[in-house]
Amino acid sequence: MAAVQRTVIENCAIATVDAKDTEYARGHLVLAGNRIESLGAGPAPEGLREVVRRIDASGHLATPGLVNTHHHFYQWLTRGLATDRNLFDWLIALYPTWAHIDEPMVHAAAQGSLAMMARGGVTTAVDHHYVFPRGAGDLSGALVRAARDMGVRFTLARGSMDHGEKDGGLPPDFAVESLEDALAATEETVRQHHDASFDAMTRVAVAPCSPFSVSTELMREGAELARRLGVRLHTHGSETEEEEKFCHERFGMGPTDYFASTGWLGEDVWMAHCVHMNDSDIAAFARTGTGVAHCPSSNARLAAGLARVPDLLAAGVPVGLGVDGTASNESGELHTELRNALLVNRLGVHREAALDTRGALRLGTYGGARVLGRADEIGSLEPGKLADLVLWRMDTLAHSSIADPVAALVLGAAAPVTASFVNGRQIVENGRLLTADEDAIARTTRAEARRLARIAARD
Repeated sequence: MAAVQRTVIENCAIATVDAKDTEYARGHLVLAGNRIESLGAGPAPEGLREVVRRIDASGHLATPGLVNTHHHFYQWLTRGLATDRNLFDWLIALYPTWAHIDEPMVHAAAQGSLAMMARGGVTTAVDHHYVFPRGAGDLSGALVRAARDMGVRFTLARGSMDHGEKDGGLPPDFAVESLEDALAATEETVRQHHDASFDAMTRVAVAPCSPFSVSTELMREGAELARRLGVRLHTHGSETEEEEKFCHERFGMGPTDYFASTGWLGEDVWMAHCVHMNDSDIAAFARTGTGVAHCPSSNARLAAGLARVPDLLAAGVPVGLGVDGTASNESGELHTELRNALLVNRLGVHREAALDTRGALRLGTYGGARVLGRADEIGSLEPGKLADLVLWRMDTLAHSSIADPVAALVLGAAAPVTASFVNGRQIVENGRLLTADEDAIARTTRAEARRLARIAARD
């Protein structure tokens, strides 16, 4: 067998985000293959064999790669629309356009979404894709292919909707599936693409869209399917006051109680947003280990409200960060959510005690890994874990006068990414992708966005 090749990174500050929040003002990391072999203060040990590369990371901060726990890649093609509407009105405005997406559009949008995140330090991304127009092609395959080619670790949350306009739902009937088709297609997606191994680059979750676009039968049978196949479950939950009202009117209970009644609370479940939750809802999430994808920019963009993140964390609920779809967070970046999460949560009742800089970094790294059930593999810099890490440049004009590098990363301007590694492979260098042509992606996404707009305008 060939000897394992090593990469040595030295002279950087390190925020490990381990259980003790261990940090080194000047330290080293040794990567062996796709694993972190060792790390610590000072220079790397002498006598290391098979060292193929040494990186002098002076002036940099090393952190775990960022983990994005909620997104809708296809929305890259509809950014900047319906900018002054709440969630329900925004959905009503955009669903008629989204109902016309096809495989080339979804692939291009996935490239754009992934490229923007990867060049900003994301090493693991989730896409919750739930719009499957009839005859649109292999949309799940397009998403998996885009992530594989970009080199980003990926969870495809295979979504579904079976309540269209004729059933009192929001999406056009053309864009929904039948209960049977949704379950069958989801199972086939798991069988084709899910990898349960420790260093898996692709995993699949079962992910019906939301209570107002999915039948109770699809929620219940989707949960049963996920547990039979041994995969995780994802959906939107408690995002708006309108959703709360909808659940009471249709089901006679609030969202959390409804989720409990359909089998959608548990350590294998995470939900996006979770803005409107009372104390008993939070207690139920904590008791069952149900996770939350906190999306501060999208929540603000759609005027959804302020999630009770400090209370969720205090109760022990797993919480990570999400970009959400780029039609409600046009920047498409996760590293800006570190800052936004801290600032937005300090507007709540906990004020300055709501979240600190290291807590924000933890949300974007280990918290996200925990939400995705991968905390043993990624999310912190520790020997034996996968080599998913980022080198942030901290000696430029934007950050050089901030002594604390973690505070600089979270509170300062968006920091340049000098290097990003996924599974031991470098995918970003000096802010540019090594695995894709950004300019070509920009041209393709622009063309596909215009094609989608033309098709939708003819409808």
